[in-house]
Amino acid sequence: MKPVHAPASSASLIRREVAGLPRYDPGADPDEVAALSGSGRVIKLSNNENPFGASPAVAEAVRNALADGVSRYPDPSGRRLAEAIGTSLDVPAGRVVLGNGSENILELLCRAVLDPGDLVVTQAPGFSLHETFPRVMGARVHKVPVTDGFGFDADAWRDALAAGPKLVFLANPCNPTGATLTAGELERIVAALPESALLVLDEAYGEFARSRPGYPDGVEALRGLGRPWIVLRTFSKAYGLAGVRVGYGVASDEALIQALDRVRTPYNVNHPAQAAAIAALGDHAHLADTVRRTALETDRVSGHLRDAGLNVVPSAANFLFIDTGRPADRVARELHRAGVIVKAWREPGYETYIRASLSTPGDNDVFVRCLTEICAKGTL
Repeated sequence: MKPVHAPASSASLIRREVAGLPRYDPGADPDEVAALSGSGRVIKLSNNENPFGASPAVAEAVRNALADGVSRYPDPSGRRLAEAIGTSLDVPAGRVVLGNGSENILELLCRAVLDPGDLVVTQAPGFSLHETFPRVMGARVHKVPVTDGFGFDADAWRDALAAGPKLVFLANPCNPTGATLTAGELERIVAALPESALLVLDEAYGEFARSRPGYPDGVEALRGLGRPWIVLRTFSKAYGLAGVRVGYGVASDEALIQALDRVRTPYNVNHPAQAAAIAALGDHAHLADTVRRTALETDRVSGHLRDAGLNVVPSAANFLFIDTGRPADRVARELHRAGVIVKAWREPGYETYIRASLSTPGDNDVFVRCLTEICAKGTL
C-alpha cells in the first residue's frame, strides 16, 4: 500500500522571503471612507495623484488608440514612445526601457541583478518597494537614515556604501518626505559607490523639483559617468497618467536595458498607455502649468500647517510629510470620518507622521481645517 501523505497547504508552498513581506499599503478604500463619513465626496490625498488631470491631448490619443482595436498586442518594445523619450533627453532609444509604472522597472532590476544575500542600500524613511522587491529576491536591505532635519547624512551614506552593496536605490525627491539631494550630495554618493554597485536614481517626482534651486537632473548629472546607472521616471505623477500605468528608465548603456528586457513580460505597457504617454510628453505647457500650480499649493498649505504648530518637512514634490505629534493611524481614522484620506506612515521612528498629497485649493483647505481641528483636540 502506498503511504498516504497529507496534501500541502498553500502557506507551506510559499517561499519564506515572500511569506514575511508586508502587503503594499495603497491607503484607505474611498468607498469605505465615503460610507464611514456619510459624505458624498471623498478627498483622496493618499496616492500623490495629479488633481489637475492629464493634458487634453491625452484623451484624443487614447481615443485614437482604442479606435485601432484592442484585439492585437501592443508594440512589445514601445519603439515610438522610447524614441520620443530618447529625443527629449538626447539619449539613444536603445537606452530606454518602459515599464507598467516605474515600480515595474524597480522589480525588473531586482530580478535581473540580485542574488540571495546581496546587499541593497536605500533611504529611511523611504518608498516601501525599494525594500520589498529586494527582499523578494532574498537580498539584505540597509536603510540609511536622514538627519534630524531630514537632510542628507554624508557620513552614514559613506559607511553604508563601504559595505559593498550591489544595488543602491536613491529617490530624489524622496518619497515620503519630499526632500531633495543637491548636485553636490549626489556627487558624494557617486564618488563613494563601490565598483560592484548599480546606482538606481528614482526620480518619480523629479518634474516637480526640477525648477527648484540646486536640484540636479539625474540624466544630465550622470551622463558620461563611466559606471552603470539607471534613472527612473514615471508618467503617473506630474503627467497625470496614474490610471494607465507607464514609466520608464534611462540607463548608462544598452547592455543593462537588454538584461531588463530578458526578465520583463513582453507586453508590459499597453497600446493606449503608450499613446497617452507620447501625447503627454509633447504637451510642455500643460506640464509646466501643473508644476506651477502644485508648487503654489505646496508652499501655501505648508505655511498654514506650520502656523497651526505642525512640523512639516520642506517638500519639492506634490505631497507633504507632516508630524502630527500623535499616532498617525488614529489621525488618519479621524480624517476618514471627515471624508479625507491620507497615508499614515508606519515605518519605525515615523509612526506619528502622515503623508498627504497636494490637491486643488478647495480640497487642500478642507484638509488643513480638518487636520488642525483633530490635532487641536490633544492626544487621540
